[in-house]
Amino acid sequence: MYGKMQSLGKARPALAGSMSQSYADTILTPEAPTLGRNPKLARQIHLGVPVNSMPIRNVVSSLKSDFSTQMWSRSFSSDSGDLVDAVVPFMGESISDGTLATFLKKPGDRVEVDEPIAQIETDKVTIDVASPEAGVIQEFVAKEGDTVEPGTKVAIISKSGEGVTTHVAPSEPPTQDAAAKAEKPSSPPPPPPPPQPETQPPKAAPKQPSSKPSATEPQLPPKDRERRVPMTRLRKRVATRLKDSQNTFALLTTFNEVDMTNLMKLRSEYKDAFLEKHGVKLGLMSGFVKAAVSGLQNQPIINAVIDGDDIIYRDYIDISIAVGTPKGLVVPVIRDAEKMNFAEIEKTINTLAKKANNGSLSIDEMAGGSFTISNGGVYGSLLSTPIINPPQSAILGMHSIVNKPMVVGGEIKARPMMYVALTYDHRLIDGREAVFFLRRIKDVVEDPRRLLLDI
Repeated sequence: MYGKMQSLGKARPALAGSMSQSYADTILTPEAPTLGRNPKLARQIHLGVPVNSMPIRNVVSSLKSDFSTQMWSRSFSSDSGDLVDAVVPFMGESISDGTLATFLKKPGDRVEVDEPIAQIETDKVTIDVASPEAGVIQEFVAKEGDTVEPGTKVAIISKSGEGVTTHVAPSEPPTQDAAAKAEKPSSPPPPPPPPQPETQPPKAAPKQPSSKPSATEPQLPPKDRERRVPMTRLRKRVATRLKDSQNTFALLTTFNEVDMTNLMKLRSEYKDAFLEKHGVKLGLMSGFVKAAVSGLQNQPIINAVIDGDDIIYRDYIDISIAVGTPKGLVVPVIRDAEKMNFAEIEKTINTLAKKANNGSLSIDEMAGGSFTISNGGVYGSLLSTPIINPPQSAILGMHSIVNKPMVVGGEIKARPMMYVALTYDHRLIDGREAVFFLRRIKDVVEDPRRLLLDI
């Protein structure tokens, strides 16, 4: 390589000799990005030392030393003077791409630093694309519905707002050639073709009415009364996981009926004092979470999971709470529920529910979970068979509270009753353990004092 460089210098003496100061200044300007960013190589040229007089490895090594710094100088925006690129941020360890769901701003809108300008929908959460600088949106370089990856450019932000127009430019005036063509008289129309003799087609014989009705296809609704919309990534993910659950697990559901009188009475008596001290309302969900923790501690196999040919027993209890949102079903997790009291559980549920409804749940808040509780009663469901949330082995279904006539102490009384359902993986959990677990839920909810006495 060094010999080739010398031969090149002999063939073109202008490259091998000392460069003029003006030419060196030209190379050192920002318009020469290859050499202008390398101070070592630029200094050699400025001192009059020809490039080909150095060994080529020195030139390459000096170029390589600055290349990585130039490429990774900014992680989430590329700054070129007044214009800044807004790009898709890092979305999580297990998320490689997402769908550009919607733009929150329009070209020409003013944005501040870290203000969301678009939303990326992933399999699990919705992530905001924030503006890296304050300025005016010049243009969007991606479209809604595009599949984007971390680092994909979404918009161009102008810091000063110069060059951003939101109006339509006026149409251009007609050119002189067009005006000259308009002044020329149009050529006379061609003479009409000679008339052709009209021929009438032979009349078809009238059809005889059929004695038997002909078989016709069923009348389907017209297509203009149907709408086809693509599934969201969250909906596709939920559909895939639920179908995988049905295909993998040996699903079996057992039921029981719970008298809610004592738990509702406890809530009614202490709800004001509870709210005053803890700043959160006392609900029924915390009672069922505590009952589920007690049941999982009594039947550890419900908290376990099959992994290949092994059984993994979990020495912690993370309760997943199924929450229905307008965008789909999400399942945030209450970590270490066995260490929480009623107030801590209610505060955690309240925080997670708010984040689920406004779409601000993080990946960490939905990852994991060893057991799930689904409350279909808030929608009026009387009875259902919930589906296991993989990789768990069971799920508890709560339902609506209905006053029913029950025999109490030999007398028929109206009692607020709730059906509870436990769907479990019959490959791992036998019916005996499942019934004992659900019986423990019933005992604790019907008499919360059992939690105090641990009986």
